[in-house]
Amino acid sequence: MHYQRLAFRALAPALVLTLAACSDAGPDQTATLESETALPGEIVPAGAVPGLDATGSPLPQGTVGDHVLTLDGLGALKIGQPVPAGGTWAERGAQASDSCRLVSSPKYPGVYAIAEQGTVRRISVSERSDVRTIEGIGFGSSRAQVDDAFPGFRQEPHKYVEGGKYLTAPGAENGNVAVRFELDPAGKVTAMHVGTMPVLGYIEGCS
Repeated sequence: MHYQRLAFRALAPALVLTLAACSDAGPDQTATLESETALPGEIVPAGAVPGLDATGSPLPQGTVGDHVLTLDGLGALKIGQPVPAGGTWAERGAQASDSCRLVSSPKYPGVYAIAEQGTVRRISVSERSDVRTIEGIGFGSSRAQVDDAFPGFRQEPHKYVEGGKYLTAPGAENGNVAVRFELDPAGKVTAMHVGTMPVLGYIEGCS
């Protein structure tokens, strides 16, 4: 799927980025498999491959499942809505601001969200996460793969990584929910973000 289609559907929450994360499968669903999404030496739980459920079976057509990141949000965590009460998303560690808070969930390692005034504004994934877009883009993907899947993203130099880059979806400045990638000097994806500006562009947590 090219970004022209992504941009067209940016206002439609149904557009999905596939999140391949650890599943909540019960004891009878704990089979693991080797996957190229794993870091060296890791075994990826079944369900950590795009298009497969927690048992390793193909998802029904049109099904996104609980571990799928969309432009709308992630599971019960929704962009533009309050952090869900009574769930696993909670503040952890020191917080720098009363108005801007960071939340995470043990169900989604390597994923955190930024909430301002109690409203979720951004969801971010890092190298500890198995996030993959439907196109297969995730941690470690190459610049060529990103450009092929998402052409037309705006490039900026990374604030702290010499030779690193930010790639931001066109239209993000218009207030639409958008996608932003961080790349290292070798052109490999080190982080991905979904949210709205200006929070989508924050580079140090809440700033």
